[in-house]
Amino acid sequence: MATMRAAKQALRKEIKRRVAALSEQEKLRQSSVVSQKLFRHPKYVACQRIAVFLSMDDEVRTEQIISDVFGTGKRCFIPRYEHGSNHMDMLKLNSLQDMATLPVTSWNIQQPDQDDHSREEALAAGGLDLILMPGLGFDLSGKRLGRGKGFYDTYLERCIRHPKGKPYTIALAFKEQLCQDIPVDDNDVLIDEVLYEDEQ
Repeated sequence: MATMRAAKQALRKEIKRRVAALSEQEKLRQSSVVSQKLFRHPKYVACQRIAVFLSMDDEVRTEQIISDVFGTGKRCFIPRYEHGSNHMDMLKLNSLQDMATLPVTSWNIQQPDQDDHSREEALAAGGLDLILMPGLGFDLSGKRLGRGKGFYDTYLERCIRHPKGKPYTIALAFKEQLCQDIPVDDNDVLIDEVLYEDEQ
């Protein structure tokens, strides 16, 4: 277990270094390519209820995607992470204006306030069709390297128990986040697909 942790830590460091070397312009360019691929993806086109992460500096930008979600009339859910635990809820975002008013956490991510009980939690109602997954690193067999807190793995376990079952999961990645092989343990839930700029 300790060797697994050490292997993940070393890989996190390496990927962070690669992504940090990207210019802002390059991050935006790749984000746009990945977004366009997503917009043509049959799972995205068909989904009605989608969970989208609000991107941090070292992640594929999701602003364009959130805008498209509202533009195409889908229902949008965003994460609310609970500090000090690995619990996360996916809460309904009502509009782009709604997003602009969200408070910013100490991780510099916008999310609904902990005292905001007015929002629908995705699993309390109709579940989710699609979850867009953040992460630090990915390999093409569906293994994902998160930040080590286990928020998404724990949430996917809850999804699996929901009557609707596990939603389709798509990771959004910069090319620099792809790895040959990611070390995983039994708690790591595999993702269905990784979207990135390939050589097509």
